[in-house]
Amino acid sequence: MINNSIIKKILNTDTSVSTLPLRIVAGIIFAAHGSQKLFAWFGGYGLDGTGQWMDSIGLGPGYLMALTAGSVEFFGGLLLILGLLTRPTSALLAITMVVAIIKVHLANGLFMANNGYEFALVLLAISVALAIQGGGKYSVDQTISQKL
Repeated sequence: MINNSIIKKILNTDTSVSTLPLRIVAGIIFAAHGSQKLFAWFGGYGLDGTGQWMDSIGLGPGYLMALTAGSVEFFGGLLLILGLLTRPTSALLAITMVVAIIKVHLANGLFMANNGYEFALVLLAISVALAIQGGGKYSVDQTISQKL
């Protein structure tokens, strides 16, 4: 059985409400982007199309990479909205954004108008902040950790 102190460290957060808007907004954005990759929602290409594109930029095997990135984004976004497992989820999302910046956007410069990395950089910053801070007030993490 997992030690309660380990669980408490993972779920540990303060009572600040400042993370709530970060969690909600980033969660919606990540879930929407993940749903494009996984389910072809919101004009996305689904696993097959996204997988082919990932293969074409050297992120192979493309289907597996699309499944991984899509799952991290979609389910991670949902977890952020709930404030559940905020720290590990945010760390995975931060890694995903680093890969997106390096493999997709960096060569295009900063600005989104040129498919640059500014938006991914903002999502990276939010993810890192949440990984450091935790879910905050009104998070499932806080509710669970108070009961341990």
